[in-house]
Amino acid sequence: MEKIATREAYGRYLAELGGKNEDIVVFDADLSGATKTDFFKKAYPERHINAGIAECNMMGMAAGMSTTGKIPFASTFAIFGAGRAYEIVRNSICYPKLNVKIACSHAGLSVGEDGGSHQSIEDITLMRVLPNMTVLVPADAEETRQMMDAALEIDGPVYIRTCRLATPVVMPEGYQFQVGKAAVLREGSDVTIMAMGLMVERALAAAETLAEEGIKARVLNMGSIKPIDRDAIVAAARETGAIVTAEEHSVIGGLAGAVCEVLAETVPVPVEKVGIQDEFGQSGKAEEVLEHYNLTSTAIAEAARRVWNLRTAQA
Repeated sequence: MEKIATREAYGRYLAELGGKNEDIVVFDADLSGATKTDFFKKAYPERHINAGIAECNMMGMAAGMSTTGKIPFASTFAIFGAGRAYEIVRNSICYPKLNVKIACSHAGLSVGEDGGSHQSIEDITLMRVLPNMTVLVPADAEETRQMMDAALEIDGPVYIRTCRLATPVVMPEGYQFQVGKAAVLREGSDVTIMAMGLMVERALAAAETLAEEGIKARVLNMGSIKPIDRDAIVAAARETGAIVTAEEHSVIGGLAGAVCEVLAETVPVPVEKVGIQDEFGQSGKAEEVLEHYNLTSTAIAEAARRVWNLRTAQA
C-alpha cells in the first residue's frame, strides 16, 4: 500500500488550490522544503512569501494580508507555529477572528531524529483552547485534502496538524469529511477506540487483533478536534460503555482531554488514554520513538482489554 506523509499531501494539494483560487497566498518560515509549500512556491512564486526564521512576524503578516481579502496559509513546524508564535496567533488572528489558515507540520514524536526540542506534543492543547479556532488533524492524504477544502469554507482561523512520517490511506472509498463530525471506520459494541492522525491506522490494527479474541471494537476517526463530535462520543459511551483514546500528542489537553470533558458532563465511563504521558520526546528513528512511548497498535489493544475488563467487572 502506497504511503504518503500528510505534510506532502498538504503541499501538493495547496499548489492545486492555488490554481483554482487566486486569493490564496502562502507564508513559510524558511522551511518550505520540509513543510512542502515549495510545490506552491514553484507554481506561484509571486504568492509565496518566505518570512525567514521569524514565525511571529509571519503570523502577523498573514493576519494583515487576510484583511485585504486574501486567504493566507501559514506553514512552519508545529513547535514554532503553535508554540513560538502563540501570542500572535492568539491576539492577532483568533481575537479578531481573521481568515488565516495555519498548517503546521512535523508534529508529534514522529519528527524522530529532530528530538524533544522539535517534537510538538502540546500544539493541539494550545490551539483548541483559543476562541474562534477550528482544529483539524488528518489521518491520511485523502483526509488532508478534504480538510483543506473544508478550511477554505470556514471564515475564520483554522489549525491543520500534519506529520512528517509517511502513512497509508485509511479512509474508506467515498469518505466525506465534515467539520465537527467523527467518522466510524469500524463498528463494534464492546469498546470504542477514538483516534486521530497517524494513530488511526494503529487503532484499526488493534481492532483487528481484538476481533480475533472476540472483543468487538468500534473505531472512530476524530479528525475534527474542535469542534468535536459530542454526539458520537456520547453514543459510543452509551452503546459500548468503555473508551480508549489514541493520539500522537500529550494526553493532557489533547484528544483525551477533549473526549473526557464531554464524558464528564454526559456519560461517565471507564477511559484509557494512549498517548504521551506528561513527558518530552527524544531523538531516534520515528518508528522506534513511537514504540518507545507506546504509541502502537499493541498498546491500544492492551488499553482496550483493560477498559473492557473494567467495564465487564462493573456490569
